[in-house]
Amino acid sequence: MDIRHRNNVTVTGPADRPTVVLAHGFGCDQNMWRLVAPVLAERYRVVTFDYVGSGDSDLSAWSQERYSSLQGYAQDVVEVCRELDLERAVLVGHSVSAMVGVLAARAAPERIGTLVMVTPSPCYIDDEGYRGGFSVEDIDELLASLESNYLGWSSAMAPVIMGNPDRPELGRELTNSFCATDPEIARVFARTTFLSDSRGDLAGVRVPTLVLECSQDAIAPREVGAYVHAAIASSRLVTLDATGHCPQLSAPEATTEAILEFLGSLETR
Repeated sequence: MDIRHRNNVTVTGPADRPTVVLAHGFGCDQNMWRLVAPVLAERYRVVTFDYVGSGDSDLSAWSQERYSSLQGYAQDVVEVCRELDLERAVLVGHSVSAMVGVLAARAAPERIGTLVMVTPSPCYIDDEGYRGGFSVEDIDELLASLESNYLGWSSAMAPVIMGNPDRPELGRELTNSFCATDPEIARVFARTTFLSDSRGDLAGVRVPTLVLECSQDAIAPREVGAYVHAAIASSRLVTLDATGHCPQLSAPEATTEAILEFLGSLETR
């Protein structure tokens, strides 16, 4: 199978520099990185891609069985890394892809040597001693609404996820991204995302890790960032002066600066 075509892989930046792989979240595609990738590509080799079922990926390669688990998305990441023969790459994962990155790094440690988690959440549902931001009833209602009227759900939820009500164009962009996804594929990805619980995987992370959270985020509150940071011994937590769940769009300069600063600190070790 042609992995580059399947996942719509794009490579930019100098070939002789370390590689940074940018992985998008639910309902999105690699276009979500368009304000960050060019700046990173001035210093690093940058890989962007679309998960199967998203963006301009090969939709014929999608299967409900594979993508009903975060392992299916992690397999996409690993296969892209193998196709490009990457060694010890930096994986920048947004939202659910932060946890996908954890699974991919465990599956192929020779391919992924650093993690950057952008607004991560290992579990969206509140539990005893843990605040994920949603009750079981909240998630059940969210998924029921998505399954009954995906386009309506997208129009209502995208602005909430994006935040920044004073910048409605950001919410519209995320709405358009959601609406461009096949509803059946989106339903499967949503269930995989919002019902996942990756808390038990965090303690196994042994690579340098940056946890990027926003000062206000309706999807991943700051308690989640603190939890992820505490669970990963090799992590650094940075709180961006930004609002919403997608700082690569709402605060691209601050997001890029934080990533570059972290990667620069690793190079000077």
